[in-house]
Amino acid sequence: MSNKTGKTFVGFGFGPIQTGLFLFEAYNSGNFSRFVVAEIDDTLINAVRRNGGRYTINVARFDKIDKFTLEGIEIYNPQREDEREKIVEAIAESDELATALPSVKIYDIGGDASVVQIIANGLKKRDESFTTIIYTAENNNRAAEILLEKLKKITPIDKLADVQVLNTVIGKMSGVISDAEVIDRMSLTTITPDIPRAILVEEFNKILISQITLKNYRRGIEVFIEKADLLPFEEAKLYGHNAIHALIAYLADLKGYQTIAQAGGDKQIIEIAHNAFINESGAGLIAKYKDFGDELFTEAGYREYAEDLLRRMVNPNLNDLVERVGRDHVRKLGYDDRIFGTMRIAMDYGIEPVNLALGGTAGIVSMVKRYKSVSNLPKSCPESVDKIDADVIRDILTEIWADAGDRHKEKLMDLMIEAFSRVRQIEGL
Repeated sequence: MSNKTGKTFVGFGFGPIQTGLFLFEAYNSGNFSRFVVAEIDDTLINAVRRNGGRYTINVARFDKIDKFTLEGIEIYNPQREDEREKIVEAIAESDELATALPSVKIYDIGGDASVVQIIANGLKKRDESFTTIIYTAENNNRAAEILLEKLKKITPIDKLADVQVLNTVIGKMSGVISDAEVIDRMSLTTITPDIPRAILVEEFNKILISQITLKNYRRGIEVFIEKADLLPFEEAKLYGHNAIHALIAYLADLKGYQTIAQAGGDKQIIEIAHNAFINESGAGLIAKYKDFGDELFTEAGYREYAEDLLRRMVNPNLNDLVERVGRDHVRKLGYDDRIFGTMRIAMDYGIEPVNLALGGTAGIVSMVKRYKSVSNLPKSCPESVDKIDADVIRDILTEIWADAGDRHKEKLMDLMIEAFSRVRQIEGL
């Protein structure tokens, strides 16, 4: 049942990563003749169908925004039995699949309409064996393993013999713009003419994926980069890219900026971000992975990585909102997450992360400023920034971190309290 006239691509989800990365790169490769998407948003589904199976994305470069229209897209709602069967049939002949969903928790939700069940049913319908890969893009460093474990429970082992599930490290910034004023000001093209949303992604496409071990397999999406061990690169993404992105957002929020691009014009913020990226995040990760053997984990390699990202983050054509980058404060201020996870790695190697501490403290201030809208707000959080002091910072962090902790916990608390006096001096607080 394999596709003889060209490869078939199947995607789950129709968000910016699916539309602006996986589908976009599959389409541009010239190696695929069929593109099938599973999506549950009927507004999107109907809009793409009314547009003849076409949708448009906006690609942000440093000097302009380009528009690209993809054609021949089949989009089906897996919650409808007749449409679900079309997805199953497509998977039966698929060569590459990609899940780009909000969380790995979604994999087995929905019974017969779940991602796992649909993939399993598609693989079961194959009357001959051929190799297939599945990219997972749920921002979880075990997404591939989680999906495979669930597939093994309901799929005959012989149907999985030539299937490999891959993890990904996606350092591509993207989003959906729904503000009509922004769409008009930036001259963005909407997804289709009759849906008031625009997909905006950066041009970056150096995506890292797990090393493929299937014999004689050649990817249709050729631009991705295979790595035998993704964990160090996942940590560089979380404790480098994500950490500094959040730091910039929280410092920008102190000064009342609306976009990350505005923060890019602030020498004070960029100096703090640069020092945190190179001297704290970079120094810690380089020390941790000095024997790994990849150029990224050298002084020159990490500096190039950091300076490239700092330039990309503040690209004005991305319209990256401070509120978007900084949202979900409680999770992002978690003990193992971007800010404090990075600080702990630095401290493991004798580095005092004073710049990252500024970002963490600014994150607490940002959370307090949004007292009424932050989900899972700590009970110790005051209703006003004016009420923040050393005791409040300690109480908030104690509550967020709960039972998490190691030898660095008290020192982290001290660094945050010390940073607060400096944060109060930053213009705009």
